[in-house]
Amino acid sequence: MKRKRLGDILKERGEISSESLQKLFDEQQDKVIRLGELILERGLVEKSALTKALEEVSGIPYLDCSTVKCDPEALRIMPVDIAQRLSVLPIRIEKLKLVVAMAEPQNLAVLDELRFISDRTISPRFGFVAEIIEGVNRNYCGADAASSSGSSASAAELYPEIRFVSTSTRQANREAIQEVQAELTQKKTPAVRLVSEIIQQAIIKQASDIHIEPQSEVTVVRIRVDGVLRELLKVPRTIQNSLISRIKILSDMDIGERRSPQDGRFMVAIGPHELDLRVSSLPTQYGEKIVMRLLETNAPLLTFANLGFPQDIAEHVTQLLAQPQGMLLVTGPTGSGKSTTLYSALNYLRKPAVNIVTVEDPVEYNLAGINQVHVNTKAGLTFASCLRSILRQDPNVIMVGEIRDLETAEIALKAAQTGHLVLSTLHTNDSISALARLLDLGIPEYMIAASATGILAQRLVRKLCSCRIYQAPSREYSERLELAGWPQVPKEIARPEGCVLCDQSGYKGRIGIYELLMMNDSIRSIVRGGFRADLIRNAARAGGMRRMQEDALEKIHLGVTTIEEIARVVPIESVASSECIGCGHELLPAFHFCPTCGVQREESAVSSLSRTSGDISDGALFS
Repeated sequence: MKRKRLGDILKERGEISSESLQKLFDEQQDKVIRLGELILERGLVEKSALTKALEEVSGIPYLDCSTVKCDPEALRIMPVDIAQRLSVLPIRIEKLKLVVAMAEPQNLAVLDELRFISDRTISPRFGFVAEIIEGVNRNYCGADAASSSGSSASAAELYPEIRFVSTSTRQANREAIQEVQAELTQKKTPAVRLVSEIIQQAIIKQASDIHIEPQSEVTVVRIRVDGVLRELLKVPRTIQNSLISRIKILSDMDIGERRSPQDGRFMVAIGPHELDLRVSSLPTQYGEKIVMRLLETNAPLLTFANLGFPQDIAEHVTQLLAQPQGMLLVTGPTGSGKSTTLYSALNYLRKPAVNIVTVEDPVEYNLAGINQVHVNTKAGLTFASCLRSILRQDPNVIMVGEIRDLETAEIALKAAQTGHLVLSTLHTNDSISALARLLDLGIPEYMIAASATGILAQRLVRKLCSCRIYQAPSREYSERLELAGWPQVPKEIARPEGCVLCDQSGYKGRIGIYELLMMNDSIRSIVRGGFRADLIRNAARAGGMRRMQEDALEKIHLGVTTIEEIARVVPIESVASSECIGCGHELLPAFHFCPTCGVQREESAVSSLSRTSGDISDGALFS
C-alpha cells in the first residue's frame, strides 16, 4: 500500500484545497523549505490539524519545543553548536536512549551523527524549525554548557554569509565561481550549501584542514583542530560526487579527471575573515578524497611570549635578530608552527629603515611593509633563482620559506656571510639534526660554522582548556614524570576534563615547546673539526641549552598541558640525574662538568649513566 503524503491527507480531511496546495508546491520550488513548515508559515491550516497529519505521515509524535524544558544532562551530551547546526533539541535521557526533537526525524545521516555524538540510541520527536531554534536558545541559555560555548554560537550568527573568490586567471573558472555563488544565494543546490556549511563550521572551530573521505557507505568529513583530527559530519553517498565536483569546480580542477591526483585553490570571504583554501584531490577505492588546508591571509602578529617562548629563549632569539648578519634556522615537522614563528620574527624586525624580502611557496600570510615573492616553478621562479635576484635588491633581512636543496642552502648561507640576516626553515627532529641535514645536502663544515648563528627546534602541543581540573597524580604518573627528569612531583597535576567550548576534548588552542642551539665558539670548533652530534650536544648543554623535553616539563608544571600530550608530539626520554660533588647542583645526563661551579662529574656517575643509557632505548615513548 502506497504511503500517503502530507498534501493528500490534508486534502482528504478538507483542511486545504487543491488550488492552495498547488500554489504551495509552486512556491516551494524556489525555496529550501519543507511543505509542513511552509503551510504553518502561511497559516493555511490550524497547527493542531497540521501536526496530526504530520504524525500520521511520519509515524513520529510531535513535540512543541517552544515550551519544553530540557533535562540538563541531555543538554550536556549535545553541544549547542551541533544542536543549532542540525536543528535538533535534546529533551531527556531514557535509560540508553536520548529523546531528541528534530526538524528532520527521518534523516538517517542526522540520526547517525546524533548517535555517534551522544553514544546512545536516538528516540526522535518531530518539531518545527522555528520552535526548535527557540527551544535551543531558551534551554541552552541557562545551562553551564551554553556559557562555555558562547563563542561558537556567536560565531555562527556573526558569519551567516560566505563569498567565494576565484584565484584563477581563466575566465571559465571566474564564471563557474559566479554560478556557484548564485546557487548559494538562491539556496537551490544542496551540494553548494553543504560546501558552505562545512567551511563555516571549520572556521568556527578554528580548524587548519578539512578532510572529505569517501567510504563504503557514507562520506566522512573530518577537520583537524589543534593538530588532531575529529569528525565533523557524515554525508550520504548520494551527494558525494556532486559535493566533490563542486569543490573541484571552485578550485579550478578538471572535474572529468578522477584517476589522477590534482591540486587547486580558491578563496572565501566570510565576515571579517579571508581564507585561502589549498585543495588536493586523491583517487581512492570509494572515490576521490579531498583535503583543504585553510590559511588565513592576515598574518598572526604574535609576540614571542604569546607563542610560548620561555623568557631565556625569547631573549636569545631577540639577540640573534638584532645581529646585522647570520642565519637563524627554525626546524620541526610539518604543522609545528615554523611559519608562525618566522612571521613573528619578521613582525619584530619590521620597521621603515629595514628592507625585508621573503621568498615562499606559497605566501601564507600577508604582512604589510615587507616584500613577499611567491615561488612559481613552472615559470622558472625557484627558491634559488629568487634568492639570486633578491640579493640584487639591497635587502637587510631575507626570509627563505624552506631550504630544500644544495643550491638554495649555498646561496642562503653565503648571503648570511655577506651582511644579510637570513631566516629559514628545515624539516628535522631537533636543533642538532639541522646541522647534520645541511651536511647531508653537501654544505662544507666551514660554511655552516661561519654562517649559522642559531637553530630553533619546536613542536606544538595542545593547551588544557579552562575546564581543566587538578588531581593528585597517580603512582604511575609520578614515575613517568620522574623518569622524564622531574625530580619533585607536585601534589596536584592539571588534567583535561572536557566541556562544550573544547568539544569535550579537554584541550583548546596550542602552544610551542622549544629548544634553541646557540652557535658559540666551542660548537663552531666542533663543526669545523668534523661533525659529532654527541660532542655538539655536550657543548650546547654546558652552555645552558635546554632540550624540548625540559621546556615541555616546565609547561606541565605550570598546568598548561599534560605528559600524554607531550608524548604525542615528541619522544620523552628516560633520564638519570646526579648531583655535583662541588656545589650540589643537579647535573643532567649530558653534563660532564657542572654548569654552576665547573667541577668535573665523578667517573662513577658517568659510567653509571652509560649503563643506564644502554638499558633504556633512546626516544622511548610513554604510551
